[in-house]
Amino acid sequence: MNRRYFLKTSAVAGLSGLAFSRAVGKPLDVPIRALTKGPGFHWFGYYDKRQFDPTNRYVLGMQVNFEGRSPTADDVIKIGLIDLQKNDSWTELGESRAWGWQQGCMLQWIPGSKSEVIWNDRVGNQYVSHIVDVFTRKKRTLPKAVYALSPDGSWAIGTEFSRIQDLRPGYGYAGIRDPYYDIKAPKEIGLYRMDLKTGTTKLLLSLEDAAAIPHNGASVANNFHWFNHLLINTDGTRLTFLHRWRAMREDRQIMARTHFVTRMFTMNPDGSDRFIIDPSGFTSHFIWRDPTTICAYTKPEGQPQTFYILEDKTGKTERIVTEKMPVNGHQTYVPERNNAWLINDNYAQNGGSGAKDRNQTPYLYHLPTDRRIDLGHFPAGESYVAEWRCDLHPRTSNDGNFVCIDSTHGGNGRQLYLLDLRPVWQGEY
Repeated sequence: MNRRYFLKTSAVAGLSGLAFSRAVGKPLDVPIRALTKGPGFHWFGYYDKRQFDPTNRYVLGMQVNFEGRSPTADDVIKIGLIDLQKNDSWTELGESRAWGWQQGCMLQWIPGSKSEVIWNDRVGNQYVSHIVDVFTRKKRTLPKAVYALSPDGSWAIGTEFSRIQDLRPGYGYAGIRDPYYDIKAPKEIGLYRMDLKTGTTKLLLSLEDAAAIPHNGASVANNFHWFNHLLINTDGTRLTFLHRWRAMREDRQIMARTHFVTRMFTMNPDGSDRFIIDPSGFTSHFIWRDPTTICAYTKPEGQPQTFYILEDKTGKTERIVTEKMPVNGHQTYVPERNNAWLINDNYAQNGGSGAKDRNQTPYLYHLPTDRRIDLGHFPAGESYVAEWRCDLHPRTSNDGNFVCIDSTHGGNGRQLYLLDLRPVWQGEY
């Protein structure tokens, strides 16, 4: 369980794209260890959730007994806690019937708590969230599912996962059909805020209200609308989300591949002071850099599709000019590094964007010096595609010394791996 092996990576500045990652330079020995193994399959999910506890000793994960198909209403996953100081032992905390391959069940550590975690579940005909103390096992259940948590851990924002599942298969949950399935922009649902102590919920923005806002001067009301990818800024004063729509419903597999339009909103935690921070229609992955700016992969009008810094309430955009991050990935800022470093990755591809040899590469990018440091190459199996692909989704520890990834490269299905960044910070590159 504590098996370690080493990968040689390149840290040569001045090269670009895949050529950079394959360059011969001073090697970096990155200690990597498998935290989980078969016969079950393990992963965590999205890149913008807290996987490590405040002490960086415990790592959250999920376990399932199958791969290669979409979850059904009857499929249950196990929620577990990995102890990095006790031979990476796995302790089961509970289970969930509300999950997907990409974002799991929104499992995450509650900010400000030393012992409480939260995840989504389905109870009867309702999506809920459980808060569990990992040491005492005390559990309480809130009436709505969560998406993102405030920095102080007192409140959360969410949206209807049944709506997401019907319009963006793979990012919602199986088991509950959207009660407003035939309504293009229902007024009853949208983005809500929930108090994590009382469970009190308030609708902040309905789909009807969002659909009524013109997009670049044109009406978009006659489309099917939903919200996705919610996130709260670093001090809890603003939140952001993607407003998406498509003209018609189609076959599930066709919908998973066909075009939809996206714009990014920001607003206050009470739903006021709404602002369209990215009207381009192309917003993809993003992360708050600080209370007022977002790093996003997008394509502003007349500009190339790449990474930009977006300024809240002003509409200003600043392109990150580099050839070192040539494709879309899952970027976050490394803690304790003053927003100087991003941790990122790429998709596994047979063609198009990403790695054509299906190698997934987590890497560090140093913004002040345009330096990229690859942290290894993790080839994804040919069967890991579409909805049940396994993206690395790199997630850092709270001190920035470790990165946890989901990977299938070991030949035993998706498992959790821990990468040690201390050689980087100690100058061994």
